[in-house]
Amino acid sequence: MSQAVAPVRHILIEGNKSYHNITEDLVSPTEKAPSREWIIAFSLSAAFLALYVFCVTWTIWKGIGEWGLNRTINWAWDITNFVWWIGIGHAGTLISAILLLFRQRWRTGVNRAAEAMTIFAVICAGQFPLIHMGRLWLAFFIFPFPNSRGPLWPNFNSPLLWDVFAISTYFSVSLLFWYTGLVPDLATVRDRAKGFRKKMYTIFSFGWTGSAKHWQRWESLSLILAGISTPLVLSVHTIVSFDFATSVIPGWHTTIFPPYFVAGAVFSGFAMVQTLMVITRKVLNLKEYITINHIESMNKVIVLTGTIVGVAYLTELFIAWYSGYIYEQFAFYNRVFGIYWWSYFGMMFCNVVSPQVFWSRKIRRSVWWTFFLSIVINIGMWFERFVIIATTLARDYLPSSWSYYRPTMIEIGLFTGTLGLFFFCYLIFTRVAPVVAIAEVKSILKVAGNQFIGKNANKNGNGNH
Repeated sequence: MSQAVAPVRHILIEGNKSYHNITEDLVSPTEKAPSREWIIAFSLSAAFLALYVFCVTWTIWKGIGEWGLNRTINWAWDITNFVWWIGIGHAGTLISAILLLFRQRWRTGVNRAAEAMTIFAVICAGQFPLIHMGRLWLAFFIFPFPNSRGPLWPNFNSPLLWDVFAISTYFSVSLLFWYTGLVPDLATVRDRAKGFRKKMYTIFSFGWTGSAKHWQRWESLSLILAGISTPLVLSVHTIVSFDFATSVIPGWHTTIFPPYFVAGAVFSGFAMVQTLMVITRKVLNLKEYITINHIESMNKVIVLTGTIVGVAYLTELFIAWYSGYIYEQFAFYNRVFGIYWWSYFGMMFCNVVSPQVFWSRKIRRSVWWTFFLSIVINIGMWFERFVIIATTLARDYLPSSWSYYRPTMIEIGLFTGTLGLFFFCYLIFTRVAPVVAIAEVKSILKVAGNQFIGKNANKNGNGNH
């Protein structure tokens, strides 16, 4: 009798792999000497990280006056970078939690890296509001705890305080979810390691034995954390949008901001995941696990969210025109035709026009087009945050207060330095843990009936699933 094989819509593991092959391929980057590509990428990241340390030290020593902020534009690159990094962190939770709940199998090739990306992106984001405080050592004032300060407790009506709770909750749950998924794979590395490495992996794998009860508890905990994480996808960037939407400043005071910010966050987050996946695929030689089908599925989400963002841009313009409110109309007229026109048109081209090429299946499945457009989209999403913040503040109610913002070299160094910090952390992560979830990839192999197919590949000519 012939054995039934579960149908698989896409080929998500290439190369006719067995369980042993998967373990060898995914654990070996943590055991072997780093490749030349990894060393080059790590060296560049370390150089930018050094620049970041210098710029942070200089800012704290000299003060916020070293930035290009002025009386009119008191939010600029710092808050732009903060919102940009928070947006990038969104895709990790989306891929990990929501796609897990919906049992989307294509997530398994990218979820581990996306989860790690979330952690590192939130770390990069959280530093900008702290540095913007000026006196970093007084950051404890933003946390409510019993003390003798009396009336100096944080203002719970302020969306800036909501940010503290939202982001700290988001980071904590994302960290737990990421680490929970790592435990079985850390145990796999532990069983192959020797000496000091074995002791360290023994500690971090929490005595995992792979018993049925361990797997049952692991599955239950993963689903619980996924259920907790799912509302965070909507809540975190919604609360970030309240920093603007709850004000009375024309161009900010609008109810479209929460869904607009959430869609933009998922859009930019998926673009950054694509950037990381293409780099990881090349540097760690994981083309058989991060396949073209993974890339295509991600690009479909980018087309969807990019279209939503484009509709939001047009809706903003329509609402400003339809409202008849001259200050709102001027705010948007100034965005399009004012002194920062270049950032507005850059935003429109990168975020609305460029993703539409993914309607072509050939481009959607092209690694080089994907890598190039993922960078273009992230540049466009940075432009979007800059347009919302700097362009709106540059022209207020009093023409005598109008000003033009130019970033200083310290601000530029801070931003490029956080890129170095992000990739520095990510590259170290790829050396200490499998960047693709071993256990979840093996579950796809089992569902696909790939081991049976692999044994009979010569008979039926179908060995890749």
